[in-house]
Amino acid sequence: MTESAADKPESGDACRHAANGVKPSRNGFTESFAFQVYPTACNGGLYSRPFHESFEETPMLVAVLTYMGYGILTIFGYLRDFLRAWKIERCHIAREREEQKDFVPLYQDFENFYTRNLYMRIRDSWNRPICSVPGAKLDLAERVSHDYNWTFEYTGRAVKDVINMGSYNYLGFAENSGACAEAAANVTLKYGVGVCSTRQEIGNLDRHEELEKLVAKFLGVESAMAFGMGFATNSMNIPALTGKGCLILSDELNHASLVLGARLSGSSIRIFKHNNMQSLEKLLGDAIVNGQPRTHRPWKKILIVVEGIYSMEGSIVRLPEVIALKKKYKAFLYLDEAHSIGALGTSGRGVVDYFGLDPRDVDIMMGTFTKSFGAAGGYIGGKKELIDYLRTHSHSAVYATSISPPVAEQIITSMKCIMGEDGTTLGEFLVTIQHRMAFGREMLKRNIGVVVVGFPATPIIESRARFCVSAAHTKEMLDVALGVIGEVGDLLQLRYSRPSLDRPFDETTYEESEH
Repeated sequence: MTESAADKPESGDACRHAANGVKPSRNGFTESFAFQVYPTACNGGLYSRPFHESFEETPMLVAVLTYMGYGILTIFGYLRDFLRAWKIERCHIAREREEQKDFVPLYQDFENFYTRNLYMRIRDSWNRPICSVPGAKLDLAERVSHDYNWTFEYTGRAVKDVINMGSYNYLGFAENSGACAEAAANVTLKYGVGVCSTRQEIGNLDRHEELEKLVAKFLGVESAMAFGMGFATNSMNIPALTGKGCLILSDELNHASLVLGARLSGSSIRIFKHNNMQSLEKLLGDAIVNGQPRTHRPWKKILIVVEGIYSMEGSIVRLPEVIALKKKYKAFLYLDEAHSIGALGTSGRGVVDYFGLDPRDVDIMMGTFTKSFGAAGGYIGGKKELIDYLRTHSHSAVYATSISPPVAEQIITSMKCIMGEDGTTLGEFLVTIQHRMAFGREMLKRNIGVVVVGFPATPIIESRARFCVSAAHTKEMLDVALGVIGEVGDLLQLRYSRPSLDRPFDETTYEESEH
């Protein structure tokens, strides 16, 4: 593919126009314009500031030692299973009784190999029960195990004042005091704690109507709809949007809820490399040229599914380029802003706000209330026709119980605070400071609570600790946490990082473009 210099816009103009994703028209309104993708000019020529993002590869020595460790554990796991089969070692995990051996098994015993032989040894690092509000600090219920984590006993004591680096309480709204708590308490007295019905029967409250209007206003879209569960917002709505004869192009690191929704839809699914626009464009081009398998008929619909912030990697979607490709190939875009809404962008409106783009360029805007808003549930925003369609076709809308009144009020109050409609500047302050943006056991010993993630949630050699910074944290708390992280890192010899080469993301991760 070639183009003349006359056809190619000046890089400065391209960057300035791309800052907002729209350009003024003659009648004073705005009209969308299609981006042209340039792999090198102005980091794509799609937005005004450079987009640097790189991730280190696992050092070879660390990878080899990790695989060796898992290999040794696997060998011993088979040995222990042999001993259990001969009743030499006791097996604590649930299994079929001997008198049921002639029945079709309820589950394959081998599927639990990882659970019973590897996970149980480190199970104490997860599912820790808390006994306080998940604020900047929290209390953990103390538990001990006398059978290598197969069972736990609670001592009745609590580990006090653990600095909370594991909750998604990004803006600090998940508290039991303050405006949100008071508003939720007042609504509970008036409406009760639950509606006990679906929205289409007698579970539609005025608080739900106000919530959805507020969400639409916050996102800058025509209409929005709220759902009681964030996971179901994806898994139950994607099947309502696509079906047989449709194609879903999904980022390889998309959340499990997006993957499940895509599978339930019955659509064809193709995976593109994470945040790799060359990979995405190749799939789009192939889909347009070849059409559906065997028949080669055009796809009924092509849906690109991405996340705003990928929680495991912390990477931000290259949204301007995704929108450019979506327009170029006449596809639709589904954006999951579970981790970015409320915590990213100058006004907390997510990744669209972060890049200064037009919300109308995103066909389906999805997000959750479980993180920045300190509540529960999720939403979908977009054109009115889209939302009206989902109200009658989405299983999550038709069959699920509606959001409880106090939860809805928590969302309304926190969202108004972020928008500045509560008459204060607290929301602006919280959004602004949010931009400062055996490991788990050792951290807990030092009163730091973190989330550690390992195989199979991550590749074997890419286990990680995930730190969730909240606006409720003080500088002193973060200083303590950083000090402890350094101490534990030295203790466990986890310092593998090397000085990075300061190069754009395109040059380090993307494949070479043939254009």
